[in-house]
Amino acid sequence: MKNPFRSNSSDSNREYVIAPKSGGLGTFGGVFTPSILTILGVIMYLRFGWVVGNVGLIGTLLIVTISTLITFLTALSISAIATDQHVRIGGAYYMISRSLGIESGGAIGIPLYIALAFSVALYTVGFAESVVGVFPSLDMTTVGLITTVGVAALALTSAKVAIRAQYFIMFGIVLSLLSLAFGSPIEQSNIEMWGAADRHSESFWNVFAVFFPAVTGIMAGVNMSGDLENPAKSIPRGTFYAIGAGYLVYMVLPIILANRADAVTLIEDPLIMRKIAYWGDAILIGVWGATLSSAVGSILGAPRVLQALARDGVLPRWLRWLGRGEGEDDTPRIGTLLTLAVALAAVWFGDLNMIAPVLTMFFLTTYGVLNIAAGVEQLLKSPSFRPQFRVHWSLSLLGAIGCISVMVLINVVATGIAFLFVVIIFVWLQRREMKAA
Repeated sequence: MKNPFRSNSSDSNREYVIAPKSGGLGTFGGVFTPSILTILGVIMYLRFGWVVGNVGLIGTLLIVTISTLITFLTALSISAIATDQHVRIGGAYYMISRSLGIESGGAIGIPLYIALAFSVALYTVGFAESVVGVFPSLDMTTVGLITTVGVAALALTSAKVAIRAQYFIMFGIVLSLLSLAFGSPIEQSNIEMWGAADRHSESFWNVFAVFFPAVTGIMAGVNMSGDLENPAKSIPRGTFYAIGAGYLVYMVLPIILANRADAVTLIEDPLIMRKIAYWGDAILIGVWGATLSSAVGSILGAPRVLQALARDGVLPRWLRWLGRGEGEDDTPRIGTLLTLAVALAAVWFGDLNMIAPVLTMFFLTTYGVLNIAAGVEQLLKSPSFRPQFRVHWSLSLLGAIGCISVMVLINVVATGIAFLFVVIIFVWLQRREMKAA
């Protein structure tokens, strides 16, 4: 039986040896740290109280568990694909296109690029919202636009400095969480188990859509694939450690928030954590460090996915110039500028509550297609797919079902449009008879 996810490229051209890269990043610095910094980011600091206030304690714990389960199942598929062969620059796109075919890679790579580009806007808007919360005289859109340009400039000129700074940012996040844990209530709390009973709250799935980007940080480590010493070892370990640590934090925080403030206060004050923490400014250190580092990570990852798409000929011929790289690090400067333009448009037209659901749909689309591709590949027992990290096909397909189900519950029309978009890309690439280099 012919596998629809298999590329037309000859197996003789595939690379099966997963050779370590001497001097590359390890599991902690290359995968765990960027992943956990993205997971414990803008949504946690600025919208977690809003989530608890709207859906209650049990509802929040359920949202966290469902989101993490989808991410965990997707991480299993990613780990299988990442250990199938040598991984280079391009993150998830490169892994999919070389293991499962250029058509599957393109169908995932294009939504992934859009998701990463919108992620830049999510983080810079979050940063701007927190800054305006401290300095109300400032305009949030202006702060967001300036921050987005600054992040892009840093990515173009001092990417290595930004990567090294992640350890200091992690220290700031740990400090902020400890300060929150040792804080005290600001008022008597009467949080309902399933949301605020005395007000019209957002629906469960609307709240889910806003929260879900908080657990999508697993792509931050995968996007560093070309810089890892041993991707086959580091990607699975670092990703699962980050998911586990993030889940633990996200299950404890709602309990703290529910016992420190009332539902209405949690909903109306984005910086509520600053008020209930032992040292309020530690929260600012955490949110500013997390948002800026995540924005830098996204604007480093998105152009590299775009660069790989252009070099493989997935993009139309008139966009081949996006594959150009400059300098010793092969920096995709033109792709970075295009990503900057996309992010600036999102910052100009949107806010955190508008960007987050859009981002959720793109990430769920990417995760869903990735799980389907990996599940079908393993179900058909393709002889050319031999991952070191073995995952049963049912787990990958369960992850796909989870992604699609949640998308339908959030927005049926948007789900149909998203998958129609993916199918069109897949069929278009198949007709072009693409071949992976």
